[in-house]
Amino acid sequence: MCASTGGDDAYMYGSRVVIVDVRSSTVIKMKTMLVEALGSVEDLTLVEMESPALIDGHIRIEILACGLNYVDALMIEGKYQIKPPVPYRPGSEVVGRVTEVASDVTRVKVGDRVFAPVGNGGFSNEAVVAESRVLALPDNITDGQGATFMQSYLTAWFAFNYRASIVEGDTMLVLGAGGGVGLAGVDLAVSMGVKVIAAASTEEKRQLALSRGAFAAIDVSTEDVKARARELADGRLDLVYDPVGGDLAAQCLRALAPGGQYMVVGFVAGIPQLPANHVLLTNRTVVGVDWGAWMLRNQVDNAKMLVEVMGEMAKGKLHPVEPVTYPMSQAAQALKDMQNRKIAGKVALVPDFDGV
Repeated sequence: MCASTGGDDAYMYGSRVVIVDVRSSTVIKMKTMLVEALGSVEDLTLVEMESPALIDGHIRIEILACGLNYVDALMIEGKYQIKPPVPYRPGSEVVGRVTEVASDVTRVKVGDRVFAPVGNGGFSNEAVVAESRVLALPDNITDGQGATFMQSYLTAWFAFNYRASIVEGDTMLVLGAGGGVGLAGVDLAVSMGVKVIAAASTEEKRQLALSRGAFAAIDVSTEDVKARARELADGRLDLVYDPVGGDLAAQCLRALAPGGQYMVVGFVAGIPQLPANHVLLTNRTVVGVDWGAWMLRNQVDNAKMLVEVMGEMAKGKLHPVEPVTYPMSQAAQALKDMQNRKIAGKVALVPDFDGV
């Protein structure tokens, strides 16, 4: 398609705008969401910028979906422990189709569908990524599933294989079990032979967790979580996986059997006050799970872990949920809905910028 722009002609190439200046050279533009100052998700701005050059060892992908995570909102608002320099472009995990490869690229080809942990810049319609960083996406994984599994599943994998000591047959209580991090915890724990109790605030979220293999669910808004968890675990609750925090945390610590393990994963509901006497007197263990910080210091081990998780997905042993999708033009609304815990499961943005 061509439209005149004075001395230039503008062509659509997929989702990219190609502006041809008949008097000079070709300039390819990309669309991206930009954060110019930390403070509010409402301040996300759509900009057009020159597409990055393709350098040796890199590929260009047309982004098909970008995962949205709670940490994205925290970083945009300046509330995360890592403060990105501004201006910056949010979005860390994407699925895309390869549209161009450098001459020395051998592992992927034009047309391949790949997962790419881009780090930033995922709220865009294209990206240039090192060939070494991308993984071919299994055919049984959709664009949305592929774009939304990494942070949730690698957090759970890191928690269960690096931070806690888990034995087949253990019983685990997963809080926030209808959210992305909680659902990944349910799915992975079940695949390891753990009996999972899912705790969530709505029927939709509890049903989602049950569909991923939890054997029972607790309504945190109406039930006594401590008493109910102990009852369902026959008095032997071995593990708590907590990405929620808040007032519920102390109850769940007390629900643990002697020697039980409490995994602190996040603070969506606020930083909890955990009673140290209930850790000491029953020989319980409280462990922190900060996959993000560990990943930055252990990138080789993290890359191996990513391959392992992707392999389990390809074999059908892990089952990432199909996400709710929003157009990138509604990125701010998607972030707010996620913060307000209105969404069951995961969220993905798709590169539709109309209405921005």
